[in-house]
Amino acid sequence: MKVSELTWDREGLAAAIACEDAAFEAALREEAYRVKVDTIGPEVYLRGLIEISNICVKDCLYCGIRRDISCPRYELSEEEVLSAARTAAGRRFGSVVIQGGERTDAAFIRKITRLLKEIKQIDTGDDPPLGITLSLGEQSREVYEEWFDAGAHRYLLRIEAFNPDLYRKIHPEDHSYDRRLQALYDLKEIGYQAGTGAMIGIPFQTAEDLADDLLFYKQFDAPMVGMGPYNPHPQTPLTLSGAPYPSAERRFALGLKMIALLRLLMPDINIAAATALEVLDPRGREKGLLSGANVFMPNVTPREQLVKYNLYDRKTSLPDGPSALEHGLSDSRIVIGYGRWGDSKHFRQE
Repeated sequence: MKVSELTWDREGLAAAIACEDAAFEAALREEAYRVKVDTIGPEVYLRGLIEISNICVKDCLYCGIRRDISCPRYELSEEEVLSAARTAAGRRFGSVVIQGGERTDAAFIRKITRLLKEIKQIDTGDDPPLGITLSLGEQSREVYEEWFDAGAHRYLLRIEAFNPDLYRKIHPEDHSYDRRLQALYDLKEIGYQAGTGAMIGIPFQTAEDLADDLLFYKQFDAPMVGMGPYNPHPQTPLTLSGAPYPSAERRFALGLKMIALLRLLMPDINIAAATALEVLDPRGREKGLLSGANVFMPNVTPREQLVKYNLYDRKTSLPDGPSALEHGLSDSRIVIGYGRWGDSKHFRQE
């Protein structure tokens, strides 16, 4: 298969995804990086990742912080969150991402609202106030509006699997696929840069499923996407079921391929190089950036809590700090867009 022969319908995308020819995959990544630079420039935007809590009301079958799993729980104090945000501002990251297990209790909702307002007051010198992305799961439309009014302007809510049958295989019966979709459209209507994404290489998934994920991002007109390879957690029902999934090597290759295909399909959107890539390869996120991604998220969560946010077995991705990550980018000759929100060019043109 040749990159020039690609077709962008379901059949063509599925064929590209299923193809395991190393020369084709390398050419695809190279072309995606070229298109990325030509369309939105060489810069990569930094988001300081703050993992606020691993307490979750959901019980997703693949997740290491699911409601019914036994693990040490934590919630960052408001001062810890603000300290992490100040660290991001001091390093001129431009934006922060507040991510956590899904919570819908009133106290947590009010806490996020307060934090959004306080983060906007952090001194960033000559740079704009910190941009803020939230990734806190399904909420009511009223909560999304409250957080938008308080200062959040990007929201990541991954669909995880666009195929409803596959979605139901990796979630318990009380998780509504339709509610997930409606939340995404609520975010978009409110005015957020509403991002989504899926896991790559999960049990039961086909090349056609991954093609449908890509086409959904296009149909939803997503200005940003965060997707990454599936990394099993040893204590989750999905892992314990024994259902087969691709090897680590194949999941990593698929992760890079999906980034490259999405960049060619939607040239001007923001695509994150997910932390999950680094679990499978020490330079995984850098390779994601060289395959067409343009967003990198150094983790600024306090170290003593960071090790508890164990969505999957990610020990190999934890030893480095923000400085080490930035040096790695510089060594790869990747240009860093310091002090900038790095909003999606696609969103600005809508």
